[in-house]
Amino acid sequence: MKSTHLSLIAGAAVLAAVTGFATVTAPGAPAESAAKSAALLPVERAGLVCPAPSNSDLAETQYTAFTPAGEGGEAKGAAELKPALPIVDDEDETDPKKAKKAEEAAEKAKAKAEKPVLAVKEPGKPVVAEANGSSAPALVGTATGKLAPGWAAQQTTEVSAGGSRGLLGVSCTAPDTDFWFPGASTAKSRQDYIHLTNPDDTGAVADIELYGPEGALKSDVGDGITVPARSSVAVLLSTLTSEAVDQLTAHVTTRSGRIGAVVMSADDSAGSDWITASEDPSGTLVMPGIPADATSVQLVAFAPGEDDADVKVQLMGKNATFSPAGNATLHIKSSMTAAVDLKDLTRGEPGSLRLSPVRKDRATPIVAALRVVRGKGDKQEIAYIPATGPVGARATVPDNRAKGSTLSLTAPGATAKVKVTASAGSGGGEPAVETYTVKAGTTLAVTPKAPEGLKGSYALTVETTSGGPVHASRSLGLASDGVQMFTVQTLPDDRGMVEVPSARQDLSVLDD
Repeated sequence: MKSTHLSLIAGAAVLAAVTGFATVTAPGAPAESAAKSAALLPVERAGLVCPAPSNSDLAETQYTAFTPAGEGGEAKGAAELKPALPIVDDEDETDPKKAKKAEEAAEKAKAKAEKPVLAVKEPGKPVVAEANGSSAPALVGTATGKLAPGWAAQQTTEVSAGGSRGLLGVSCTAPDTDFWFPGASTAKSRQDYIHLTNPDDTGAVADIELYGPEGALKSDVGDGITVPARSSVAVLLSTLTSEAVDQLTAHVTTRSGRIGAVVMSADDSAGSDWITASEDPSGTLVMPGIPADATSVQLVAFAPGEDDADVKVQLMGKNATFSPAGNATLHIKSSMTAAVDLKDLTRGEPGSLRLSPVRKDRATPIVAALRVVRGKGDKQEIAYIPATGPVGARATVPDNRAKGSTLSLTAPGATAKVKVTASAGSGGGEPAVETYTVKAGTTLAVTPKAPEGLKGSYALTVETTSGGPVHASRSLGLASDGVQMFTVQTLPDDRGMVEVPSARQDLSVLDD
């Protein structure tokens, strides 16, 4: 008889550190002892995808990637974002000359896709790249070793005219299998494209469902959308249904594989921006960072389960929490999208919106987002704020400029303290650190202290140091021809550290 010893707990610890997945506990181990023996370790691998920036020839895009300084995994590491592969026509080409040209073009595209657009070389310093026009590709990438924990990327696009006019910003996202987008639209005045990007070497298959105020919209073409390996597909939502609905909720899931998903929304009269996914369905949601000068705020919410939801609507303002006049509560029917116009509810002060159950014993899970407008008439500009999780241990947003960045911090529970680090600039400068206290039930909007001697753009890293949870967002503004263009990015926990159990127990498998 021979005995083969497999340290399963040690193996689980390594897997968790690499993937960022949750804690694994030995069978029969008490929860308390498991918690005591667990340790926080940095993840050693992270993935991000960025959508194609724009379909406008006037688009000017800046990509920024960054890994915060701190504890990393291995001594070495790499963090690169590369172009996604273009979609090619699958039809067989019968003309030998055309077939050869197509083959050569495919080889050139593949070779180009192997060259990084952005490559972070060291933690603590952002790297920047630029791309202009409508041909800029989607990006896919991986970070490993010491560059993986907290790796973040941002793309910011300015379009000066046309139907996509505006400042469009989006944080590149980790691939997943389930996404909710309240606030999307199939209205005639809107052009909403959902971008599906596959970072893996095998194809993915996705389904898109649309839900309006009366329930699910009829669609025969939203199922089984193929997203080829390392490629990106953009789907115009209005082509999935004959129903024109101003405010709806889009639900994206995958049958196989993983994707990144985000919606580019363009309004004929109010500009354009990206709609990122709401936090997973929850009974209580927070949407941080409504600008003080917002001229219109629209709340869009959806209850994906079998039960209706009744929620309290509260604005966490500069000094206190209160309910908007006439909109203290909102009833959301099951599988139906509810939208309410909150108008200029901030009235000159920054704020954040919280949704919570009217009855604590009936916390029906919901998803939600805000559509925020600044300016009036032909000077309007829009941005979207999805419900987002708390900063947690740490969160980062790259691409902050010398002017135009506003950081919003809100504490929906207890008073909290946070440390905010402005990194060195992409072209030079010394990091700056400030500490802020956010009072319970309020929103604090600050202009971050820029790095001394700043050249280029910098990253902001927020860390919760004490007190209750803090939700955060960053608004980036740019004035152009009298239009206050802006975009808002939320800062959920970067999950750069993962809790893993100590490798103390050895489980043996006996093999006769």
